Amino acid sequence: MPDGTESESRKLLVRLRDTLAEGGAGQERLDKITHLIASSMLTEVCSIYLFRDDDTLELCATEGLKAESVHQTRLRLGEGLVGRVAKTTQIVNTADAPSERGFRYMPETGEEAYSSFLGVPIQRLGETLGVLVVQSKEARQFSSDEVYALEVVAMVLAEMAELGAFVGDGAALKALHQQPVLFRGTVGQEGTAEGHIWLHEPRVVVTNPVAEDPQAETERLRDAVNELRYSVDQMLSVAEGGDADHVQVLEAYKMFANSKGWLRRMEEDISRGLSAEAAVEKEQSIARSRMARSTDAYLRERLNDLDDLSNRLLRILTGQGSDTGAEMPDDPILVARNIGPAELLDYGRRLKGVILEEGSVGSHAAIVARALAIPLVVHARNITTEALNGNHVLLDGDQGVVHLRPDENVVKAFRDQMAMQAQAQERYASIRDLPAETLCGRRISLTMNAGLMADLPSLPTSGAEGVGLFRTELQFLVRNKMPKRAELSALYGRVLDAADGQPVVFRTLDIGSDKVLPYMKPNDEPNPALGWRAIRVGLDKPGVLRMQLQALIRAANGRPLSVMFPFIAQMDEFTVARQEIDKAMAREERLGHVLPSELKIGTMLETPSLAFAPQAFFEQVDFVSIGGNDLKQFFFAADRENERVRRRYDTLNVSFLSFLEGIVNRCRTTGTPLSFCGEDAGRPIEALCLAAIGLQSLSMRPASIGPVKHLLRRTNLGELYSVISEARESGVQSVRPAVMEYLAKAAIPSAS
Repeated sequence: MPDGTESESRKLLVRLRDTLAEGGAGQERLDKITHLIASSMLTEVCSIYLFRDDDTLELCATEGLKAESVHQTRLRLGEGLVGRVAKTTQIVNTADAPSERGFRYMPETGEEAYSSFLGVPIQRLGETLGVLVVQSKEARQFSSDEVYALEVVAMVLAEMAELGAFVGDGAALKALHQQPVLFRGTVGQEGTAEGHIWLHEPRVVVTNPVAEDPQAETERLRDAVNELRYSVDQMLSVAEGGDADHVQVLEAYKMFANSKGWLRRMEEDISRGLSAEAAVEKEQSIARSRMARSTDAYLRERLNDLDDLSNRLLRILTGQGSDTGAEMPDDPILVARNIGPAELLDYGRRLKGVILEEGSVGSHAAIVARALAIPLVVHARNITTEALNGNHVLLDGDQGVVHLRPDENVVKAFRDQMAMQAQAQERYASIRDLPAETLCGRRISLTMNAGLMADLPSLPTSGAEGVGLFRTELQFLVRNKMPKRAELSALYGRVLDAADGQPVVFRTLDIGSDKVLPYMKPNDEPNPALGWRAIRVGLDKPGVLRMQLQALIRAANGRPLSVMFPFIAQMDEFTVARQEIDKAMAREERLGHVLPSELKIGTMLETPSLAFAPQAFFEQVDFVSIGGNDLKQFFFAADRENERVRRRYDTLNVSFLSFLEGIVNRCRTTGTPLSFCGEDAGRPIEALCLAAIGLQSLSMRPASIGPVKHLLRRTNLGELYSVISEARESGVQSVRPAVMEYLAKAAIPSAS
C-alpha cells in the first residue's frame, strides 16, 4: 500500500462504503469489493470466503483467481490457511505461504505460486462469517498498517452482511437472520411453547460503519464516553455502602470507562476511517477474542466487564437503549445470554418460554422458570447473535431443542405434538378430583412443588393434595438485601392461606452451591455441590435460620406447620437443627405468640450417608423426603450440571432402585412417613416404579400430576413390582426395558 497509510485506509473505507451504497445484487457487490481491495492494496489476488454451513467455507468472490471457481471451491473448517484463519480467528500473515503449516494448493482456482498471504477473519462480536484474503507474488510480509486496513474492511463487511448487503443465490450468500436455525441446548424446565422472540438486551445494529467526518465522529465518541462515565459514577454512588461485590464490579466499570488507552485506541480507529460505533465494536471484538482464549478466570471476568461497558457505550451512541420502541409480542419467548431471578420475575407469566445462552439447570433463572411453569432451554449457543426481535420460534423444553424461524414442515409437526399434549391435558383434567388409586387398590399421594405465591393457584387446578416442597430460598434470591422476619412471616402466612387447609411442607433456606444470594459473599469452592451449602450454612451461621424458623412459627398462627431441613448428611446435623426449632418455639411462647397446633419436623435425604443413619434418627424424625436430584448425582458420582455424564445414569438402574427400596424398608420399620421429591417424581414411568417399590407419596411440578395420576390409575403395582424383581434377578443393568415391555403388553400407553 502506498505511503500515508492512514489516509489511504480511510480512502479505502470511503470507496467501500460508496460501492456498498450502489445498487446491484449481492454477488455483484462482492465482485466489486474484491476488485476494489486488490487495486487499493496493490495485490494480485483478493478473495472472500463465507461459511455455507457450520463446517464449510465457500469461495464467494475473487479478483485474480478463476471466475469459474467461485461457489465451486470449498474448504473444511481448519483446512488450508483460509480454514485455519476461520477456525482460530487468528490472522495469518506470511511471506512464504507454501511453507506454512496446513497450506493447501487449490489448482481448480488457477492459483499460481503466490508467496505472500494475508488472511483475516470476517467477524462481528464473536460471530465468524468468513475470511478475507489478499495474495501477491512478491515474497513479503504485509505491514501492520496493511493488516489493520484489511481488518477494518473485514469488520465493515461483517456489519454490511448483518444488514443483508450480500444476499444472493447459493448457501453461502444466505440472508443473515432469515434462515431456519436449529439450536440444541440443555433442558432447564420441561414443556413446549410456540411464540416470537423478545430479546432481553436487543443487539445494537451499526448502520454507519464508515465515518463521514472523523473529527465530528471523535467528538461524538468523547461526548458518549463522558455520559458513560457520569452514569457509572451515579451507579457507584448509589451502591457504595451496600454489597461489596456489586461495588467491586462498578469500580471495574469505572476503571475501564476512565481508561485513556481504551479511548485513544477508539479515536485512532476513527482517524483511520471508522465511525464512532464501529470503533467501539472493533475494540469490543478484540476484548471478546481475548476472552475466548483466556484461561484466567479473573481476566475473563474483567474482559466481560469491558464487554458490558462497550454495550452501554454503543446504546448511548446509537440511541438503541433498553427502550428500543419495539413492542413485546403477545406470545413472547425471552432470549438472553443470562438473566437474574428478579428480572425473570419482572416478566412473570407473560412469557411463553425462556432461552438462555448460558445458565444451568440449577441456576436461579431455572428455579424461577420452574416456579412459573415456563419452558426453559439453557446452553443454546449463539442464540443471542442469531435471533432478532419478533422472529418466530418453537421451544421444545422436553428435548432441549429450539427451532428459530422454522420452516412449515417443522411448524406442522410441532403443532401436532402440542395438540396431542393438549388432548392429553384434557384427559388429565377429567381425573383431577379423583385419587391416584392404582388397580391393585394402593393410593399414592401426589403433591406439588412450589416456591412463589404465583405457584399456589395451581394447587386446586392440578389435582395436587398439598405442597410437598415449598422452596423458601426464592424470596431471598430475588432481593438485593436480606428480607425481614415480618416480611417472611407475612409471605408464609399467605402461602398457608392459599393452601386452604391442605398440607404445606416448608424447606428451610437451601443456599450455596449454585444458589448464591446476591448479598452473600460467594465462596470459591472447587466443588460447591459438595461444599458449604444448605443446612451447613444454617448451622454455621444460625442467625438467618433462627429468623426463618420464627417467621414460620408466626405464619402458622395456630395452624399445623411442617418444616423440612435440606441436605442433612448425618444424624447430629438434624439433632442440632431440631434444637433450633425447639428454642424458637420456646421463645415465641415466652413472647406470647400463638404456637402451631401441630409441628412436624422432617428432613430431605439427599446424601447416601443419611440412608445408613442410626435407627434412632428414623425414630426421631417426623418425616423424610428423598431429594432425588441431588441423591442421584451423588449416588452415581455424576454432576447433574455436566451434560457429558448426567444422562449416562438411569433412575431405573437396578442399583439405584435397590438403594431406594432400602430406604423405603428402613422407614417402614420405624413407621416414618416417606416421600420422593425431584424431577423423576414427575416422569410417569419413573413415578410408577417409585410407587411400585413402596413410595407412598410423590412431589412434583404441578403440570406432571395429571400424567402421573393417569398412569397410576391404569396400573397394577403388584404386577409391576414382580416385573421389576424379575428384571433385577436376571442381572440386567436397568429395569426400564422390562417395564416398558410390561406396559406395552398390558396396553397401557406409557406416554399418555
